Amino acid sequence: MAQRSKARVGRRRPRGWRALALVLVALGLAPAAAEPAGAPGQPVGTVSGLPIPRYVSLKSDRVNLREGPSKEHRTSWVFLRAGLPVEITAEFDVWRKVRDSEGSEGWVLHSLLSGRRTGLVTPWKKAPEARVYDAPGGRGATVAALQPNVIANVKSCDGEWCRVWGEGFKGYVAQRDLWGVYPGEKFD
Repeated sequence: MAQRSKARVGRRRPRGWRALALVLVALGLAPAAAEPAGAPGQPVGTVSGLPIPRYVSLKSDRVNLREGPSKEHRTSWVFLRAGLPVEITAEFDVWRKVRDSEGSEGWVLHSLLSGRRTGLVTPWKKAPEARVYDAPGGRGATVAALQPNVIANVKSCDGEWCRVWGEGFKGYVAQRDLWGVYPGEKFD
């Protein structure tokens, strides 16, 4: 029998809480739950109600990647870069299963993750640069040429171009040159 992580002990809701909540909503005594985020039909996390998978970034410059969802599990990797984008692929209690740009997977405490969107510039390439323009669509002047593995803060994406900024640059980069946003993804 699997042991419960200490974080779950004492945080259980009383039996029948869901039925009581539905009755209160039906009677108009409690607000209805908000519609889950994400596209219709997209899976959502059982804990957060947010889309699965989704990209987030690391809050700290030292984050343990564990083999399982508890502190008792062995640390398999330590991330040493705050702002690094990771993809959440599963949720369990206060733990999130994440994957990095190289495909490494493991569990991270949710408090070490941020909803702030970042992108890793062409981690699959070694030499070519990703150009940052002062206007979307590759129009306008080149304001920077970013080397692979540079972390860019992502303000918005229109499905083809993302508005990014970082130390010494601000402008638009082709969405295909970033790991940390989905192809065709749009957000502000």
